[in-house]
Amino acid sequence: MEKVHISGEKNLLKKSANYHWLKIWGPGLIVMLADTDAGCLITAAQSGAQWGYTMILPQLLLIPVLYMAQEMTVRLGIVTHKGHGELIRENFGTGWAWLSAGTLAVSAIGALLTEFIGVAGVGELFGISKWITVPIATILLVGIAFSGSYRRVERAGIGIGLAELAFIIAVIMIRPNLSQMVQGLMTIPWRHSSYIYLVAANVGAVIMPWMIFYQQGAVIDKNLNADSIKKERQDTFVGTLVTQGIMLVFVIAFAATLGTSSSSESLSSVGDLAGGLAPFIGSMPAKILIGASILGGSLVAALVVALAGTWGITEVLNWKHSLNEPLNRKTAGFYIMYTLAHVIGAVLVLANFELVNMAVAVEVMNALLLPIVLGFLLALEAKVLPKKYCMQGMYKWIVTTLCVVVMVFGIYMIGPIAHLW
Repeated sequence: MEKVHISGEKNLLKKSANYHWLKIWGPGLIVMLADTDAGCLITAAQSGAQWGYTMILPQLLLIPVLYMAQEMTVRLGIVTHKGHGELIRENFGTGWAWLSAGTLAVSAIGALLTEFIGVAGVGELFGISKWITVPIATILLVGIAFSGSYRRVERAGIGIGLAELAFIIAVIMIRPNLSQMVQGLMTIPWRHSSYIYLVAANVGAVIMPWMIFYQQGAVIDKNLNADSIKKERQDTFVGTLVTQGIMLVFVIAFAATLGTSSSSESLSSVGDLAGGLAPFIGSMPAKILIGASILGGSLVAALVVALAGTWGITEVLNWKHSLNEPLNRKTAGFYIMYTLAHVIGAVLVLANFELVNMAVAVEVMNALLLPIVLGFLLALEAKVLPKKYCMQGMYKWIVTTLCVVVMVFGIYMIGPIAHLW
């Protein structure tokens, strides 16, 4: 009888531990799935098509950089229980907070345009008008946020984002050459300016400024405490591996196909991606696999980007901002701003607004914003956290150095992009 009792207690403890794990994990995974949005996946495909397997190494090197940046937001959010914009306002003043929030808002709207263009492009692959797909996506994304619970929003976002993993099937069908991949890993054509520029574009595509605002706000809305830091780090690390794994899959797929041909075909839309792969895996499989991955990435990114922008601005305004509270007088500003972000993005895409110049302007804004956000992130980590939660020793110097390198790449991107504009 005593053995049965002990066994029962062990089972309860095991179930409790599993529940605790599920309760904590999520913010890192959803923000990383959002990181591989339509723009990122097109950048990865272009990288593989233009420079083949030599683009594998940069994606691998970005894994620690991405993890380290997002891990700082975990500690800042959990320990202070304050969002990124709120901490900037309190520690550096309203002016700097508005600069950060303002550029974040422009960047978020620009990113939302990319996501809705991605949704429209997937629909057009199957002959469905954007006048059907874009409004449906808008209603879905707005409706998810009104569910009255951050956890429900998170689960829905992760469920949608996991559709990106469908593209793994494409790589299996293509069967890339392993020896050529190894050779590409050891080749770095650093003397070619176009290669360096594309590496910089990948840095900008992988490390998004809105990710910092989102994950810091998410761990607060999830009511995580200091005991959760270790598990949330694990969540962030697994998410980092997933997002970079998806980027690598796209690089490898297009390196093994278009990267081995003399074709100079442009890859600037969802249709271009499917058309490029069609000769190698068939037209319908290409449409289905590209469509699933782009649609999943676009929808989860639209959800995360809109929340990041809304959290950032409402933090600076000192408005009530939580997905755990239903729409009422106190939270009206938060929900209205979130809804407007989606509606404005959808309307601009449906109205055939001049998107080329805007897209270039957004890239310039992102390049400017990345050094600002990473600079604030490092400054806040050193200033507001108790010593036991701060980076120490060699790890501190490694993180700081890598962040500075990324900031330099961000600044480097401004010149070429501004020249094109």
